[in-house]
Amino acid sequence: MISHGKDIKVFSGNSNPKLAADICRLMGTKLGESEVGTFSDGEIFASLYETVRGSDVFVVQSTCAPVNNNLMELLIIIDALKRASAGRITAVVPYFGYARQDRKAKARDPITAKLVANMITAAGADRVLTMDLHAAQIQGFFDIPVDNLAGKPIFVDYYAKKFGSECENMMVVSPDVGSVSRARAFAQNLHMNLAIVDKRRQKANQCEVMNVIG
Repeated sequence: MISHGKDIKVFSGNSNPKLAADICRLMGTKLGESEVGTFSDGEIFASLYETVRGSDVFVVQSTCAPVNNNLMELLIIIDALKRASAGRITAVVPYFGYARQDRKAKARDPITAKLVANMITAAGADRVLTMDLHAAQIQGFFDIPVDNLAGKPIFVDYYAKKFGSECENMMVVSPDVGSVSRARAFAQNLHMNLAIVDKRRQKANQCEVMNVIG
């Protein structure tokens, strides 16, 4: 039984068309007919070529590089679906861009993760489905439900099958303090040791490793 619409439909932007196609194949359905492109001046447009009235619609669109183009595609597709009277709109965002800017690291910094959350909500999304957010508290930036899926079970199963008992001689290294909880859970599941990189970020895209702990 579908509680949020008469049927399920999946649409995609240009960030992950193959992923959207694979999802539809596993669901046993077809990808929604649409077109997302640009006008001659660079503006993005989205056109839906089938009815979505009353449907439970999922938009598969990661905000990976080029992040600004893909983010605008997501917002425009959501707006098009909302104006076409979709029953519910779920934004499936495997990689949530701008998630690293989730706090004021220094005076006069923006909190861009919150801004992006507001934009997705204002565009008309009813729910967001993402994976491995940079910080779990980003879920609280949204005024709509958020499903933050973890990729850990898949990676744990892969390493367990590939290395078996050798995992005990391996080490999980957290690249910064913010990733310690994820690294610790991963290490515990595989019975690995844990190390933490203590780094300082002097400015954007430049880090200095101070210590390795563990």
